[in-house]
Amino acid sequence: MTNPLTTAQLGRTGLEVTSICAGGSVLGSMPSVFSYTYSEAQAIETVLALLGSGINFLDTSAGYSDGESERRIGLAIAEAGGLPEGFIVASKADPDPRTGDFSGAQVRRCAEESLARLGLEQLPLYYLHDPERMDFADSMRPDGPVAALVRLREEGIVGAIGVAGGPVEVEDRYLRTDLFDVLLTHNRYTLLDQSAGQIIAYAHARGMGVVNAAPFGGGILAKGSAGARRYAYQPAAGHLLSQLTELERLCRDFRTELAAVALQFSLRDPRITSTVVTMSAPARIRETLALAAVAVPGALWSALPRPAGQLDRDLPAGG
Repeated sequence: MTNPLTTAQLGRTGLEVTSICAGGSVLGSMPSVFSYTYSEAQAIETVLALLGSGINFLDTSAGYSDGESERRIGLAIAEAGGLPEGFIVASKADPDPRTGDFSGAQVRRCAEESLARLGLEQLPLYYLHDPERMDFADSMRPDGPVAALVRLREEGIVGAIGVAGGPVEVEDRYLRTDLFDVLLTHNRYTLLDQSAGQIIAYAHARGMGVVNAAPFGGGILAKGSAGARRYAYQPAAGHLLSQLTELERLCRDFRTELAAVALQFSLRDPRITSTVVTMSAPARIRETLALAAVAVPGALWSALPRPAGQLDRDLPAGG
């Protein structure tokens, strides 16, 4: 198989990342999201396989199973004797799971605890995670989480800072502060929903790095309509299922795997530096690389229908 991975600089961060980023949410075991449990041994095996796969980018969060994803990644890093040269682990700041506190002090605690769990001295990339959980004005206070992220970057505790979330209008407000280096959007730039298109364009034009997560929409674009009925963690709306049926017909006509088209839809966009795919096993890593290498007919791209439904209201053009 031809190596489908490319490497590029993530916006203005100076970080060189592969076009595929391994998503680490499942590594801590999140049965409420993924409908299955996941052991520590499985997580360590998967991370060790990842470190030798050619992918150099791993995404996790303090909020994934209350730090368990990070802890298991740290165990694998220790077992491997450290990270390969140039390998990048990105994490995210989350509110306190018991009190809901999302203050600047909580962001700093999060970063320190993440570093301890991972066994790292610096986080090359650190995101504000799902900021829709707080009021924007509160988040921008001098003692708030955004100011804390900026200070962590100034102090060198983290390298670059980003905003990672779903709702497009929320992410747009944070991007327009010009304080962030990277945008991570999830479930809003897929074959079924492209509502993040304008914020991706805005971030790219401003020199920010763009990371697109969940190209399969939580699995429905990998398993198809016969194997999944949920999109973005919720039951798929009727118009999405209708659109999925049309995509499946198109892929049959071109004798091409829907999953390959779904992944490459993100990979082929020049504005997107890296695409996050959840990696649940060594076999999943191999399968993802194989999907990225599938030769998709050019005529299929031209025939793709425009999504009829979007999770978020379109943003005004410009800016």
